[in-house]
Amino acid sequence: MEESLQVVCPHCNVANRVLPARLLEGGNCGKCKRALFTGHPLALDGASFERHVAASDIPLVVDFWAPWCAPCRMMAPHFEKAAAQLEPKVRLAKLNTEDEQAIAARYGIRSIPTLLMFRRGRELARQSGAMDEAALIRWVRSQV
Repeated sequence: MEESLQVVCPHCNVANRVLPARLLEGGNCGKCKRALFTGHPLALDGASFERHVAASDIPLVVDFWAPWCAPCRMMAPHFEKAAAQLEPKVRLAKLNTEDEQAIAARYGIRSIPTLLMFRRGRELARQSGAMDEAALIRWVRSQV
C-alpha cells in the first residue's frame, strides 16, 4: 500500500494527506476546499513558515528576500515562473526578512536573496544570489 504525503494548504495552512500517485492531480484542501497548488510562490509569515517547514513532505524552497533589495526584485519574476514549472513536486515560497528578522537570524541569512530548501523540517540545501528561471529550476532539480 502506498504511503501518503503530507501537503500543507497554501490558504489555511492545514496539513492534507495526498497519495504520491495523485500528487500531479493537485487536489483540494480537506478543510477549506481550495486548491493545494496554485502555481505561484506562497508568501509566508512567521506562523505559516513554521507550519510549512515542519509539516511538508514535499520539498519547500524559501526565498529569503527584502523589498529594498534590487537583486531580490530582479529575481522575483523568475521565481514566479519557476513555481509554475516545479509544482506540485516542489513548493516555492517567499519570506520577507524585514518582517521576519528572527527567522532570518535563526537560519543565518547574511545576504539576500538566499534560497533554502527544506523537507520534513530539515534544511537540505542553500544557495545565495539572484538566479534566472533556468538556473533556479536547475538548482532545485539538482537538490531533489
